[in-house]
Amino acid sequence: MERLDKILANAKIGSRKEVRLLIKAGRIRVDDEIATDHGARYDREQNKFYLDGALVDTREFIYLILNKPEGYLSATEDAYGPVVIDLLQLKHQAFDPFPVGRLDKDTKGLLLLTNDGVLNHKLISPRWHINKVYRAKLRDPAEENYHKKLLKGIVLDDDYRCLPALMEVLSEDGTEVELTIQEGKFHQVKRMFEALGNKVLDLTRIGFGPLDLPKDLALGEYRELRDEELELLRQAVKKKAEPLKIDEEENKLNTK
Repeated sequence: MERLDKILANAKIGSRKEVRLLIKAGRIRVDDEIATDHGARYDREQNKFYLDGALVDTREFIYLILNKPEGYLSATEDAYGPVVIDLLQLKHQAFDPFPVGRLDKDTKGLLLLTNDGVLNHKLISPRWHINKVYRAKLRDPAEENYHKKLLKGIVLDDDYRCLPALMEVLSEDGTEVELTIQEGKFHQVKRMFEALGNKVLDLTRIGFGPLDLPKDLALGEYRELRDEELELLRQAVKKKAEPLKIDEEENKLNTK
């Protein structure tokens, strides 16, 4: 239970002082009654709050899935260019969401945004082994030895050895691949292929943990996560998962 003025101030309809004036003016209703006490305590999830008859969104957390286009930084603000927050409606910006991890400015695809710091931390922490799936267009055809090298862990230009990764060739010419990793290092996918002597020309994230990029979500579009999608994410970090394991006979990663 929280104070009424705190609930409404957190909903960004005004400061606590301004909210108290709204209550004094009789413009705030809680459920079916006009509010008179700014210190009265309510449940933001169970009670409904209205300003001049319009329902006020008093949720504490918000969870969004965005199909990020190129040209946007995965940040909340930047002095030199557009950020993914610019793609959100004002009613969602009011929750002060932030990206879950990052996608490079020129990378497209699935990006989650939330103001739930606890869930965000778990989703981006390598210790939880959350899969990130990318579709990449390569300059040169993927070579046969890429599989084994990726499984053993690519060594980047700063001598960091990546966790095992899985690659699947998607096109006949070998230049379109799908890559599954469990980390989110700076420019990681691009640097992994550079370490293999290749170059990523185009990159799209198509999966994050249990979620896939919705087919009906166009570039630049977003929506709130459905209850079942949010529950899948919560379950994914409820118990520490095992890292991807190498199955040498099958030459693939075992995610069981």
